Amino acid sequence: MTHARGNTTSASPWLMLAVATVGFAVNFWAWALLSPLGPLFRTQGTLGALTESDVALLVAVPVIVGSLGRIPIGALTDRYGGRVMFPLVSAATIVPILFIGFFALDSYVALLIGGFFLGIGGTAFAVGVPFVNAWFPPERRGLAVGIFGAGMGGTAISALTTVTLYGEAGHRVPFMLTAVCLAAYAVLAWLVLRDAPGRTPAQGGFGRRLVANAKLPISWQACILYAVAFGGYVAFSVYLPSYLKTAYDLDAADAANRMAGFVLVAVVMRPVGGWLSDKLGPIPVLAGCFAIVTVGAAVASTTPLLEHVGTVAFLGMAAALGGGSGATFALVAKVTDPGRVGGVTGLVGAAGGLGGFVPPLIMGYVYGRTQSYGIGLVLLSVTAALTLVLTLTIVRRTAQPDRQNARTATSEGTA
Repeated sequence: MTHARGNTTSASPWLMLAVATVGFAVNFWAWALLSPLGPLFRTQGTLGALTESDVALLVAVPVIVGSLGRIPIGALTDRYGGRVMFPLVSAATIVPILFIGFFALDSYVALLIGGFFLGIGGTAFAVGVPFVNAWFPPERRGLAVGIFGAGMGGTAISALTTVTLYGEAGHRVPFMLTAVCLAAYAVLAWLVLRDAPGRTPAQGGFGRRLVANAKLPISWQACILYAVAFGGYVAFSVYLPSYLKTAYDLDAADAANRMAGFVLVAVVMRPVGGWLSDKLGPIPVLAGCFAIVTVGAAVASTTPLLEHVGTVAFLGMAAALGGGSGATFALVAKVTDPGRVGGVTGLVGAAGGLGGFVPPLIMGYVYGRTQSYGIGLVLLSVTAALTLVLTLTIVRRTAQPDRQNARTATSEGTA
């Protein structure tokens, strides 16, 4: 370990970033396994007569567990480092995947239980952000964390492969394949990953550190920003197949492929959002992204023709939600003390995941009562507009002094 740190080269941070991003993608692939199968579970009959709300709950359970789990996982990463936590989280996720693949596919209750523990995969985000953040200087953290965040494209892998493998290769195959990839990554991470030189493990009890991190103004503000930006992305990535199938009468494979396109646009835009934040500052980038979501959701609420206006609206929202997610953590990385990034990331990441948990339930409930998704999309538009106002007022005032303090502290440390 000492030898590896002592011989750190200029390429080492990028190698660590690459390996961490792969791990994030593989864990998110696992985390999203149930989402593309939601429409099939409802129609194939092996689980009984499932309602729209039943399917929404099934695909949302891993989201809420993976979100709340980021709080302790982020704190543990501050203490033990990503080199330990990445292999541990990846290995732990294998257990629920094999349980679902071999024991739960014919039981709704068993699927809910498996989905609960499948949420472990979603906590990998709280491992990677502090790990990557520590390897890069402040002026590159927006880009670096944004590139890492592109690992959320693991949900696209799930969307593109799960339904096809489930139907053509066998119901257990997508779960077995994912388990093998997780096992291979756990070994790779243990052998290759190293914590950044000079990393100081966090001290003190978990509760005390949690309270201290929660009291930071940027913590609750970034929680709101990320709940809308990443929460909106998660909501669409888990619910869009069901939405497209019902609202536009697409088959399961077509709906999953279109969802994958949405995810890919968001994934590409996440590092772009981080890079633009390094160049322009996070506040202008966040403001632009929330403005686009406000307009896009309002347009989509009218259920326009999918091949024309609808596609533009959804892809525009995908780009904005991805860019906003990258900009949020560019803001967190720039204004948060490095020793607290894991804890703050856990809180903000939890908020983002919870932001993705609520909309599918609301959409399913509203559709069940009104046979329309318009109300849910109008609520998204209003929420994005309110977040835009928050960004341009309170968050702007909070970020400016924090950036100045960060520059002052750096200058004093150099002197």
